[in-house]
Amino acid sequence: MTETKTTHVAAGILIRPDGQFLLGSRPEGKPYAGWWEFPGGKLEAGETPLQALVRELHEEMGVTVSVAKPWLVQTFTYPHAHVRLNFFKVTDWQGEPHPHEGQAFAWQVPGALTVDPVLPANTPILRGLQLPLVLPFSNVAELGETAWLKQLDLALAQGLRWLVLREPQLPAAAYAGLAAEVQARLQSYGARLLVHGLPERARELGAAGVHLPARVLMETTERPAGWCGASVHNATELARVAELGLDYAVLGTIQPTQTHPGSATLGWDGFAALVGQGWPFPVYGIGGLKPVDLAAAQAAGAQGVALLRAAWQGLS
Repeated sequence: MTETKTTHVAAGILIRPDGQFLLGSRPEGKPYAGWWEFPGGKLEAGETPLQALVRELHEEMGVTVSVAKPWLVQTFTYPHAHVRLNFFKVTDWQGEPHPHEGQAFAWQVPGALTVDPVLPANTPILRGLQLPLVLPFSNVAELGETAWLKQLDLALAQGLRWLVLREPQLPAAAYAGLAAEVQARLQSYGARLLVHGLPERARELGAAGVHLPARVLMETTERPAGWCGASVHNATELARVAELGLDYAVLGTIQPTQTHPGSATLGWDGFAALVGQGWPFPVYGIGGLKPVDLAAAQAAGAQGVALLRAAWQGLS
């Protein structure tokens, strides 16, 4: 059997401060002409993905990349090619995009595309762009329900739009009651609730999705419906997330925590080494983190930070 050659590609997700991102149409004469994709192109001999990205975006649209951070790595087999796409988030550039190859450009809002069709390899990327930079986990266990719900109201007023309801200490009936209370609050803001635990819990409670503990992740054989992420600690569990096609992973522990003060930690170097293996989904760092750690997380290749205690501090 002839081994399929892999074409290595660098693709840039240009993101404006308001969160809009740029898609470009494929020019006439290329496979899938007229379909939409993230701008970029093939690596030339001796190029790194970042070097290829900088060159391609300058050649293709006349912009000079100032800040580009590695994000996801997606492999996909088209009828004409097997590709490995290295996606970068480009958050600063010089010049306005202009079509140099007869293509069209369109700025898009995450979760509300106005162009179609989009190349299928980009589907996980489009879902990933809807995820927040800070993913909060609930903390009823320490704050108490009344105090935490008050903090939740404040957080929602200040922009919280995603929440993982993680309260393993609660019996099923108490958890369901809390979830209903939380869901009512989130719905008025258009925010998404992810329940913690088994996939069927999300269906029963009408949540947007589920967050799987590592143990449940390794026992799951099919991708749950809706949004789905998981807690992971190593490459084996990250590979399981990829196999199931989940939307994100939360990897830790990064730093010592109050809950597990003596446990082993990854640190950002260990985190970067694992994430740097290349995964087709965003990865959050977790464990002893605060919102101010967001820049360090992104520098290590993270989508952002997942917070427990720190998500509910400093709200007023």
